[in-house]
Amino acid sequence: MKSRKQNELQKPQGQPAKAKAAVSPKRKIDRYAVRKWFFGSKDTQGVGKLIAIYGLLICIGFVYLYPLLYMISKSLMQRADLLDSSVNWIPSVLYVKNYVDAFTSMDYVKTLWQSIVIVGLPTLLNMVMCAIIGYGFARYDFPLKTVMLGILIFSFIIPPQITMMPNYLLYNDLKILDSIKAFLLPALLGQGIKAQLYILIFFQFFRQIPQALIEAAKIDGCGHFKTFLRIAVPSAAPAILVVFLFSLVWYWNESYLTQLYVCGVLGDSYWNTLMVALKGFNDSYSQAGGSVTGEAMGSLNEGIKMAATMLSILPVLLLYFVLQKQFVESVDRTGITGE
Repeated sequence: MKSRKQNELQKPQGQPAKAKAAVSPKRKIDRYAVRKWFFGSKDTQGVGKLIAIYGLLICIGFVYLYPLLYMISKSLMQRADLLDSSVNWIPSVLYVKNYVDAFTSMDYVKTLWQSIVIVGLPTLLNMVMCAIIGYGFARYDFPLKTVMLGILIFSFIIPPQITMMPNYLLYNDLKILDSIKAFLLPALLGQGIKAQLYILIFFQFFRQIPQALIEAAKIDGCGHFKTFLRIAVPSAAPAILVVFLFSLVWYWNESYLTQLYVCGVLGDSYWNTLMVALKGFNDSYSQAGGSVTGEAMGSLNEGIKMAATMLSILPVLLLYFVLQKQFVESVDRTGITGE
């Protein structure tokens, strides 16, 4: 009798234990599945992680795209839309006359051609000379090499405003002011705009070329210059593209030094660029027969200013869209290590 009572008392106590044992693995599986779905695993990325990554990228992209979107929106608005507080982003009518007025006042075709010449020729010289200098630093040992590299880095740190007036006086003594020679001569000597950075890029890239290739070229009878052309230059295509785009953009966006050295402080030089023309856009617009004065245009018709700015940066944007894939691949390949 006692054994039966003991068994009957033990059965109710044993059943919840079995139930707990049956429920707990299910809870563990559910928690693991939810965690894997949200945070991901080694093989897959979770939904929560993807939402965080794409949300961050969208926020950063919006910060960079906001000025461009604002510029495009305002450039297509007429004066009534600019004065109407209810119109923010989408204009009531696509007003293309802003671009026509800006195109005329900036003498766009002539200024664009001069901009290409002023920017393109120094960029090519800058790229060639920086490649030669960077190759010399990377592949040869000579006295005071470390000191020269230190001076190179130090000269990159110095702000250009400090050397602006000494360079102006030097160019004046050399009789190259108010001409494109003020950009060509420094680029020919490896002293172009941001040339120190490009030399360091080529220096770092040429150091990664395997020494076996250089020795094989010497065995085949190649000299120093032929080895540079046959071995170094073809392998440095990614660095060349990066330096070309960086130099082009810096020369294109540089308006103060361009106006000081090439276009002339008083604007009496033959040469002109889109960025320099954009700085004096109010005066050029009023001289071209605009319907309003420069002060009134600045306060009322912001659309014409935005249209002129858009026309000024349009060639660089188109160039980047064309070479975007190659540029990204080149930036990635410049970090490849050699032997």
